[in-house]
Amino acid sequence: MNAQVRHSGNAIAETELILRSDGSVYHLGVKPEHVADKIIIVGDPDRVPVISDLFDEVEVRISGREFVIHTGSFQGKRITVVSSGIGVDNIDIVINELDAAVNVDFATRSPKEQLKSLEIVRIGTSGAMHADIPVGSFVSSAYAFGLDGVPYSYECSQIPDEVVLQKSLADQYSWLRDSNGFYTVKGSESLLNRIAFDAIQGITATANGFYGPQGRSVRLQSLMEKRIDEYAQFRHNGLKITNFEMECAGIYALSSMLGHEALTICAILANRATKEFHKNPSASIESLIRLVLERF
Repeated sequence: MNAQVRHSGNAIAETELILRSDGSVYHLGVKPEHVADKIIIVGDPDRVPVISDLFDEVEVRISGREFVIHTGSFQGKRITVVSSGIGVDNIDIVINELDAAVNVDFATRSPKEQLKSLEIVRIGTSGAMHADIPVGSFVSSAYAFGLDGVPYSYECSQIPDEVVLQKSLADQYSWLRDSNGFYTVKGSESLLNRIAFDAIQGITATANGFYGPQGRSVRLQSLMEKRIDEYAQFRHNGLKITNFEMECAGIYALSSMLGHEALTICAILANRATKEFHKNPSASIESLIRLVLERF
């Protein structure tokens, strides 16, 4: 996705970019020196120290609400790990505030002349839609689509690959075509080729909920149950809709609009087609963490 961005010299009002009394950005509590050029995003705050415990050293530890941030080094690479909590609404906070920390001069409240492009990798967990995607495997998101509509809050436009995929999905699924919040977005090819070249690649459905929107019925009957099977039939340029999760499309959209590279790679803990759940999910997550750290 592309977007209209504010240029250097145009001050940002205090109500638009809120800073704490210590000069850090409002929700994350980070200052520019706290943020590395390589970012790992996880949903669970408790997963941040699991990753930073593998660092050679940790220089920054900040926490507040669902946002926990650790910055340190791993094999000579400076990395920031941040927890986002759940959902694209939180991603809107995380990506905007990370970008502000590295690309806005907090003293003048103006974008910097020289902008940084961050590398952002989301390490997540997910459920697969196909019987041939085993639990314990890793799925990387070449594309994602969401229904949350967050990117449409900004002046943005899609690149040709995204337009073609969106039309293909809309032509096949009326509920996507009829949704005002529906969008498709492409991940970073460079990160995918470097970090997830041997993972299963596909199109990720970013849901705006965990139960009904992902076809789960507990006491309420979900209208999405049959749609999982219907999504599984989709094919586009050799890719299929592989998995559900709740953040990828938002990360890809906001990152690309701001000039950052982003990739999501998920450990498959559940297979919705076979109704199987991973017997040792922590082992799969730990393996994925180590893989990303080594290749980042």
